[in-house]
Amino acid sequence: MKRIITLLLSVSLLINLSLKADEGMWLPMLVQKLNIDKLNELGLQLSPEEIFSLNNSSLKDAIVALDHGSCTAELISPDGLILTNHHCGYGQIQAHSSVDHDYLTDGFWAMNRSEELPNPGKTASFLIKVENVTEQIIDQLSDTLTESERYAKIHELSEEIISKATENTHYEAVVQDMFEHNMYYLFTYETFRDIRLVGAPPSSIGKFGGDTDNWMWPRHTGDFSMFRIYCGPDGKPADYSEENVPYHPKHYLPISLAGIEKDDFAMILGYPGSTSRYMTSFGIKETLEISNPNRAKIRGIKQGLWKEDMNASDEIRIKYASKYSRSSNYWKYSIGQSKGLKKLKVYEQKKELEDRFTKWINENTKQKEIYGDALNLVEKAYNDRHDIQNASQYIRETLLRGTEIIAFANISKPLYNIMLNTPDSTEAIKEMAKDIKEFSKDFYKDYNAPTDKKVFATMLKLFYDDINKDFHPYLFNTIITKYKGNYDKYAEMVFSKSIFADQSKFEAFLSNPSTKVLDKDPAFQLMLSVVSKYHGMRSQLRAIGTELSKGRRLFVAGLLEMEKDKALYPDANSTMRITYGTVGDYKPRDAVYYSYFTTLKGIMEKDDPDNRDFIVDKKLKELFKNKDFGQYGENGIMKVAFTTNNDITGGNSGSPVINGKGELIGVAFDGNWEAMSGDIAFESEIQKCINVDIRYVLFVIDKLAGASHLIDEMTLVYKKENVEDTNTEKEPVEEVPVPVEKVPVIEE
Repeated sequence: MKRIITLLLSVSLLINLSLKADEGMWLPMLVQKLNIDKLNELGLQLSPEEIFSLNNSSLKDAIVALDHGSCTAELISPDGLILTNHHCGYGQIQAHSSVDHDYLTDGFWAMNRSEELPNPGKTASFLIKVENVTEQIIDQLSDTLTESERYAKIHELSEEIISKATENTHYEAVVQDMFEHNMYYLFTYETFRDIRLVGAPPSSIGKFGGDTDNWMWPRHTGDFSMFRIYCGPDGKPADYSEENVPYHPKHYLPISLAGIEKDDFAMILGYPGSTSRYMTSFGIKETLEISNPNRAKIRGIKQGLWKEDMNASDEIRIKYASKYSRSSNYWKYSIGQSKGLKKLKVYEQKKELEDRFTKWINENTKQKEIYGDALNLVEKAYNDRHDIQNASQYIRETLLRGTEIIAFANISKPLYNIMLNTPDSTEAIKEMAKDIKEFSKDFYKDYNAPTDKKVFATMLKLFYDDINKDFHPYLFNTIITKYKGNYDKYAEMVFSKSIFADQSKFEAFLSNPSTKVLDKDPAFQLMLSVVSKYHGMRSQLRAIGTELSKGRRLFVAGLLEMEKDKALYPDANSTMRITYGTVGDYKPRDAVYYSYFTTLKGIMEKDDPDNRDFIVDKKLKELFKNKDFGQYGENGIMKVAFTTNNDITGGNSGSPVINGKGELIGVAFDGNWEAMSGDIAFESEIQKCINVDIRYVLFVIDKLAGASHLIDEMTLVYKKENVEDTNTEKEPVEEVPVPVEKVPVIEE
């Protein structure tokens, strides 16, 4: 059976690629099999080899996976300068900020390379090689294996493939499944570890509009930041060192100052994180009833408590800025996605597809034999896990992630286990205590115990009130009996007695760690209670999940056979993908029309000094008043952002928007509110990708920050004819081509 499914899948994939629609996050190594005529018709002037090549430099060599795919960046200079979103660099900007040096408010610009700031733990990865390893895995799987045994075998085989691929190299590799474990690809990466912050605009530009405008259009956000990749003198990845040198890439993107017009070709290469385009109606139901409402409710309450203290203190605002941003992004996303799923009737669309699938499998004995149990397995799994999934998400959002003291106490559990089980391991205990102390410095730098105490009491009560007692951690009995359900009183006790609430107490413990201290610590004991209950839930969900995974795998394999004449592509999974489309406007609802671009004038119209989301930078106002846009303006206006119909999702943040010549025209940073259901169902009529215009990025760097030395590193391709250039400082120059270097041939 496995050979039949693999053969059918491979055939349908090739057919689908040749019939590709505009929708899709496509594997770029298969670009040769895309409908290249359609891309050329839209405006592509590059060959497939110039987009993706293993043996010669190509566009793919300018695309960076930040932190293994949390965001995307692109190389824009021969000296390792990379561009990404402000929100992708927000954690690093916040980490370097203080009340005295508030880079979140004021921005940061390194005026020479010695001022560039290191960021321990941040990485930048380049895709080196891709290989289809489906047969190497599928051929080793027996139809007699249980689903758990199947995935254990897949893991074993994947590790062998990875080990062989990376042997005697400094590369990393991962085997990624495609189409719900029906295909497998090996991706090999080179990962750099010395990534330094070069520049970021003030949040009044980089985060303009804040939560109010997040996911919305029209948008006026200069969502960008800049880093530089450093390597050892030998050109290979190295940990941070003053001896390191800027990385010299195989390829970097030239930057177009020609601007964009409606219907211009737009291509994006990046690392989209996760989509669920093959989710069933049962999954939609769970999303609408559990996942999204839970996340929206819990995070909304927590963020409100954080915001009270952030508004009252600049110190707390800086400490919690990155945490708040991470939490609020998918808080609003959950609200918008539910609204979109309902409005666009995605549940009904999925149900109709499943009805057709059921009819199709019943038309043929062989089809019924292979795929007949698929939807039954999926439905049963979702029904069986309903209550556990709800409680599991609640305990994670309210207690494990919602309350910082519980999450922080959890990092001492391995130390506790060593002391408890192997008390004579003195050196191991000392080494682990040392590592925990180093980690704790970053935690306490951004921690405010009084704020966490408020959240702690609120989250405990919320969990108790909303979740069935069968799922309560055992220490809730103590809270109810001893403290009469007074969560504020219980919180007061925990935060006054726990070593985790005070840095000096915690460091004193680490200097002489003992199990006795942790056995008496109320936060540690609550953590053990919470983690024990959570792990029990996860164990139950994993057991149910094996059958759910089997059902999904069979369902998707069947869809690929049933819809072999339609364009199907694997869900995003943090591997490099290419999407193509065009610049364009849209009509979100009756009598409403949205232009495809916004301008600096719109920023001035939104100016509100009483609302932190809409405070406009003073110098930006001056530049606007004087129309001092330099070479970046167009006919006396300064364009800020634009929309395309590219298919993107989270992880694509920071991805380059590239024109038909392979030049950078913008940086992707968001989707639109009307199509928030897009991760599950692509809506071709209204789905938009929101991008910051590269000319606005350069305008801010040059005119506002005065960091023209960064502009000098880049290769600028100047303007089209008949476009007024207000710049009087620089003369236009001819296009300077980016060198295409020959690199050693990689054997397939």
